[in-house]
Amino acid sequence: MVTEFTPWLSLAGGVLIGLASVFLMAFRGRIFGTTGVLAGFFTPSDKGDWAWRALLLAGMVSGPFVYLLISGQMPAVQVPVSTPVILFGGLVVGVGVTLGSGCTSGHGICGMARMSPRSIAATFTFMIVTALTVFVTRHMIGG
Repeated sequence: MVTEFTPWLSLAGGVLIGLASVFLMAFRGRIFGTTGVLAGFFTPSDKGDWAWRALLLAGMVSGPFVYLLISGQMPAVQVPVSTPVILFGGLVVGVGVTLGSGCTSGHGICGMARMSPRSIAATFTFMIVTALTVFVTRHMIGG
């Protein structure tokens, strides 16, 4: 499988995620954990809580359309696995997020920035499992 390394787009995306995390903490006192934002969207504590979550999620979903406006074409997306594998992966991630009390954005970006021992351990675990998964998939299974 060929992958593309896009340092400038990756840097821009990282900066935007970092800024969003800082602004959300500064102006709402909330941690930018994507799973928590999504869960709170479906079960908001009040109307004001729902509004910022809706705007943040709309911003996440609208990215390809912003790319279309800038470049004149939709970004090319290639998914090298079948729909059942994607659904299974989503289920596994959902279980992991529940068991880990948060997702990679909440623990890896915000939790580590706050020097949370729990988030540091969770992020370390994410990275080890990711490396093992890639190794097994590419070198042992042959994906």
